[in-house]
Amino acid sequence: MSDPLVLGIETSCDETAAAVVGPGREVRSSVVASQVDVHARFGGVVPELAGRAHLELLVPVIAEALERAGADGHPPVGAVAATSGPGLMGSLLVGLSHAKALSMAWAVPFVGVNHLEGHLFASLLDHPDLEWPLVVLLVSGGHTMLVLVEGLGRYRLLGQTLDDAAGEAFDKVARFLGLGYPGGPAVDRVAAGGDSGAFAFPRAMAEKGYDFSFSGLKTAVVRAVEREPSASTPDVAASFQEAVVDVLVTKARRAVAATGSKGLCLAGGVAANSLLRARVEAACVEDEVAALVPSQAMCTDNAAMIAAAGQWRLAHGGPSSLDLGADPNLALALGAGTPGQ
Repeated sequence: MSDPLVLGIETSCDETAAAVVGPGREVRSSVVASQVDVHARFGGVVPELAGRAHLELLVPVIAEALERAGADGHPPVGAVAATSGPGLMGSLLVGLSHAKALSMAWAVPFVGVNHLEGHLFASLLDHPDLEWPLVVLLVSGGHTMLVLVEGLGRYRLLGQTLDDAAGEAFDKVARFLGLGYPGGPAVDRVAAGGDSGAFAFPRAMAEKGYDFSFSGLKTAVVRAVEREPSASTPDVAASFQEAVVDVLVTKARRAVAATGSKGLCLAGGVAANSLLRARVEAACVEDEVAALVPSQAMCTDNAAMIAAAGQWRLAHGGPSSLDLGADPNLALALGAGTPGQ
């Protein structure tokens, strides 16, 4: 029996997204409504405003995703998947509750999906012929981790941030430099005109294990500008970005070599950073392993990855209970799960 048509819903933070994925992980539609304008004036995501925006946007976003996919049957899809965590509690509840309601109304299975696993599945949507094992560098505003993927459902955490996530550091530095929100794209844009060697910012824990630390780097940027108030903002941005990317790529390369992985995969919002993408591709060419760099659409939060993960979870573990609650601190399930694709 082929995989069912799955409606995916993603509302873990500040993107309201819905997508329809068919058999063979074919993305029939993917719609994302951004809340950047809502939160920009505050320099970051305001949880209460994010939840309210999801309430306003989710119904029309789902309708558009179904229409684009041509899903007009009765029921329009064979299953509904939604992010159950991690993320902002209020935001998660909006998507999760709506998914359960649709599941009951359409009499189709409901599947709760871990947002982190969704990012791992995003790679499959761009690279359907992945070979295992591979190392995934998952970098976003809330998470920075290295995960060894031995096969779908079989994950091993190699390292993670001990304080600020990489994306969080980008946002904080961008706010300090007055570059606006979201910080990642702003720093990337300004850094293009700067000298990445102008400031020798620290590379915390670069030679130690696979864990990360970026809070000290953020402080170093603040102190440097305090010492040199007239410092070129592009130079500061470029030097900061260089320090972040240097540590990320150094540790990821080491993890690939140590695990005998066949490739290095980027995932998460920071995977859209131009320097990180270029450095990963160059490193993989030098190390003779596959560079799995996602499209821009698959870097940021989207529902196609949630639908794909939900489709696989449904096939290998069955539907989730309608009693499943939102978990803002949900961890990635590690260990040897069901092998295969």
